[in-house]
Amino acid sequence: MSRRKELVANARKEEMKTTFIARLRNVPTSPRKMRLVADLIRGKEVFKALNILRFTDKEAAGRLEKLLKSAIANYEKKSGSTAQADELFIKTIMVDSGAMLKRISAAPQGRAHRIHKRSNHVTLVIDEISKA
Repeated sequence: MSRRKELVANARKEEMKTTFIARLRNVPTSPRKMRLVADLIRGKEVFKALNILRFTDKEAAGRLEKLLKSAIANYEKKSGSTAQADELFIKTIMVDSGAMLKRISAAPQGRAHRIHKRSNHVTLVIDEISKA
C-alpha cells in the first residue's frame, strides 16, 4: 500500500472510532413509508426521538426504535460511558432502496400485472452534542 493510501486509511479508522453507526438492511417495507417516520426524528436528541417513535402508530416506527436503541448500545460500548440525556443527537439517518421482489398478479382476460415488493436499507448515525 502506498504511503498516501495508508495515511487516508488511518485517518478513516481514527474517525470511525468516534462515529456511532447502526444499520438495518433488507427491511421489507417500502422506502417511502420508512422515510415518513425517519423524517420525524432527523436531527432530534436521542431520548426525545425514542419517545416520538414509541408513540408513533406506523409499523416502521417499531423497527426504527429498535435501530436507535442499537445505535445507543454501540455508543455505550465504543465510548465506555452510559448515554445521558441531552448528550447525543441523531446526526444523519438515511433510507435507501433495497432489493425489489418482482411478483405477478393475475389480471382479467389472461393478462398479468407486475407487483413490486420493495425493501430498504436504513443507516443511522448518532453523535455527541459538543459542549463548546
